[in-house]
Amino acid sequence: MANGIVLYTIAAVYLGISFIKDKHKTKAAVLSSWKMFRNVLPDLLAIMLFVGLTLSLLTPSLISSIIGENSGLPGMVYSTIIGSIAIVPSFIVFPLGHTLVENGAALPQVAVLMSTLMSVGLASLSMEQKTFGHRFAYARNVSALVMSLLFAFIIWVVMT
Repeated sequence: MANGIVLYTIAAVYLGISFIKDKHKTKAAVLSSWKMFRNVLPDLLAIMLFVGLTLSLLTPSLISSIIGENSGLPGMVYSTIIGSIAIVPSFIVFPLGHTLVENGAALPQVAVLMSTLMSVGLASLSMEQKTFGHRFAYARNVSALVMSLLFAFIIWVVMT
């Protein structure tokens, strides 16, 4: 919370400095950013709706029953698919991971789930394609998926 307040304060100070230096450019920049936000807002709302529905349907107990200690490679695949479809902020992912481990989920499966939840975003792919282009969006998602699987494999080798 304090970090957010500090960052917003810094942003407000810089916006004030910019406004003092050149009012017209600052107004143009704020209007431009508002237009960009308005264009992205429908996609953001769709993502938020999708994430909310996903989190209400996939409870931690259901997920841990699918990716439990004895699930092995199929559990890794399920975790990868679930994590790639949903996109969840880190302040939700870490407590979710802790809850899953407490409910009997295996560490490698939780590791790949947490990693893909935060890095692979199939739910936000259309917005990412509009913003950054098709090639970059696919390359970023594929590389995030590969790194998540590598991370889970390392956890599997080291922790089990």
